[in-house]
Amino acid sequence: MTVDPAPATLIDGKAFAAGLVDRVAAASARLQQAHGVTPGLAVVIVGEDPASQIYVRNKGETTLRAGLRSDTHRLSEATTQADLLALIADLNGDAGIHGILVQLPLPGHIDTAAVLGAIDPDKDVDGFHVVNAGRLAVGLPGLVPCTPLGCLMLLKAELGDLSGLNAVIVGRSNIVGKPMAQLLLGESCTVTVAHSRTRDLPALCRTADILVAAVGRAEMVRGDWIRLGATVIDVGINRVPSRDPVKAAEGKTRVVGDVAFEEARMVAGRITPVPGGVGPMTIACLLANTYTAACRAAGVAPEPLDA
Repeated sequence: MTVDPAPATLIDGKAFAAGLVDRVAAASARLQQAHGVTPGLAVVIVGEDPASQIYVRNKGETTLRAGLRSDTHRLSEATTQADLLALIADLNGDAGIHGILVQLPLPGHIDTAAVLGAIDPDKDVDGFHVVNAGRLAVGLPGLVPCTPLGCLMLLKAELGDLSGLNAVIVGRSNIVGKPMAQLLLGESCTVTVAHSRTRDLPALCRTADILVAAVGRAEMVRGDWIRLGATVIDVGINRVPSRDPVKAAEGKTRVVGDVAFEEARMVAGRITPVPGGVGPMTIACLLANTYTAACRAAGVAPEPLDA
């Protein structure tokens, strides 16, 4: 007699992120009390992109809720690259600001690489600066990109020791795929990075104890790509038409990940839902990076923030 597998355990990123924000708030309060340092985050947004405006507002509200200093610099679409670089230089020199985040995307007339490269690496709480990428690659302390850092926290909370596990990462971006690979190598996983040129991607995915999907293609990873009992981390956030034909005709959408969730949850052992999985971890890890940067600036060892 065959027994149908039980649905996968859902990894509640929203709850974990809330706990992380609470831990950052408590650690920051102790830092302020003992050393007179309040972690400060400056967010710079150029233009009026609606999604960016909402994201920046949420960042600011969460930062204040955690007891950190929150400065938001809203610049017009017409802001020149020179003016933006001058603002970053001012923030680099502000001792009360420990983290600088420039919201992407930037307007087309601004060189994104030049702007990100102008941020002091020790204040680069997005973890995108080439210096921080290099530090991560060689195992030195640095600021790690927020999304892969959040993924790693969820994995360690769920699985404990990751050493020896086979990890497959689908996607090789500088923001998620590559740093995720470095983090998992640091945990002594055996890591494979897959991409658009990978041969027989489904078969490769089926070798994974840990499968991280970060390609930006809606529901690309199917249920039969997943090894029975594997842990699946879905980084994707994609908008697709509503299941309701009437709503779809009105242009209404729903959010899905890079994994076909309903198929995958019947095979995987653990899985992050979309929404409510990796997404909430990004802002929480941004605050954690700001706290870490503030500690390092003060010459103080950061407190562990894992659950």
